Amino acid sequence: MTPVPRFVLASGSPARLRLLRQVGIEPEVVVSGIDESTVTGPPADVALTLAVRKATAIAAGLSDALVLGCDSVLDLDGEALGKPANASDAVARWRRMRGRSGVLHTGHCLVDTRSGRQTADVASTVVHFGDLSDDEIESYVGTGEPLRVAGAFTIDGLGGPFVERIEGDPHTVIGLSLPLLRRLLGDLGWRISDLWTRPAG
Repeated sequence: MTPVPRFVLASGSPARLRLLRQVGIEPEVVVSGIDESTVTGPPADVALTLAVRKATAIAAGLSDALVLGCDSVLDLDGEALGKPANASDAVARWRRMRGRSGVLHTGHCLVDTRSGRQTADVASTVVHFGDLSDDEIESYVGTGEPLRVAGAFTIDGLGGPFVERIEGDPHTVIGLSLPLLRRLLGDLGWRISDLWTRPAG
């Protein structure tokens, strides 16, 4: 049986790491540090391009590894929104988002450095935001959480109460679609169970 290569997450996102650990996968974390500001275009394309760049940048320096790169972008009125620049930007975003819907795109790229093969795709989920008051927006932004995440919100943290509902895979909104990861692994001849290092939990 072919031994499983090391599994590397090319992202510094605590939420992505937490998700993988919850399903029994303990990745190595190596942050790519690529310049995200140079990528423009339709939101889904931006998410995919950044995921590919992250994964390939890290894979280039590794042998015998499976490298996963991810990037999330909120599509609001066709505009790609990543992490807010500052608190004022986050407040302005929420004033646009409240009572409306957006699409959270998360790009995924998986590289097998052993074979040189790679596969990539985007998972997209519709997010319906609550109609927040100005005070709620100020309070939420004041926690600092919106400044650290794409789209300026979470569903698995303090932002959860401000999201009315989603349509699609909730893991996508957290930052990593587990069903898509399973399919990408299959594309390269692996099973997600090959990566289990311990019981889930």
